[in-house]
Amino acid sequence: MTDDTQTTTHFGFQTVSEGEKAGMVHGVFSRVASKYDIMNDVMSVGIHRVWKDAMMDWLAPRPGQKLLDVAGGTGDVAFRFLRRAPGASATVCDMTESMLIEGQKRAEAESLAGQLDWVVGDAMALPFADSSFDVYTISFGIRNVTRVQDALTEAFRVLRPGGRLMVLEFSQLPNPGLQWAYDRYSFNVIPVMGQVIAGDRDSYQYLVESIRKFPDQETFAEMIRQAGFGQVKYRNLTMGIAALHSGWKI
Repeated sequence: MTDDTQTTTHFGFQTVSEGEKAGMVHGVFSRVASKYDIMNDVMSVGIHRVWKDAMMDWLAPRPGQKLLDVAGGTGDVAFRFLRRAPGASATVCDMTESMLIEGQKRAEAESLAGQLDWVVGDAMALPFADSSFDVYTISFGIRNVTRVQDALTEAFRVLRPGGRLMVLEFSQLPNPGLQWAYDRYSFNVIPVMGQVIAGDRDSYQYLVESIRKFPDQETFAEMIRQAGFGQVKYRNLTMGIAALHSGWKI
């Protein structure tokens, strides 16, 4: 007999039970881990690097700060943070160990090893004490979390008073014509790239679908406020293909 009351969520355009989603997402990122950085460059024509630099510009890392980068995978954001903040430290937390292993193989990881920790963990139940970090970042990862509001609540918990949340995520273009063109590219080109480069069409089909299921900028900003954050703001990047969201634990 099945449990008809089981809570459901989405996995791309599929409806699945909440209990299934984490394992399915883990499977996606385990399969693409070795090609993840290459695919990011190809899919975005390198623009994801500009977005992450814009994230650092707004964040303005300071010496000695402690960063928690959730869904940090191969360390892109943590490396950028540490290069800008002498004496800072960073913990990269990701539910997929193979992504962390790929990050540890990068040259930056070796040169910054004394300032970096790599931790397997769930964004909805972080393995850290209250008020442990000055900065919490998550880049292109929160849309994969089963319960986004729970992840934001955890972000608030692990930040110190005065700490800052910053989320970089794909978003919605405010112009319907541009959104239509972007959708054509996303659904017709990116899964094919995934097949050719990573040998995995289905994972990149999911990633495209997950972007469409994520809340728009205003809705997500309100979710950040509901988690307890103040001074919540966002900035669109590349006309809204991605957006940066900022909030403070006041």
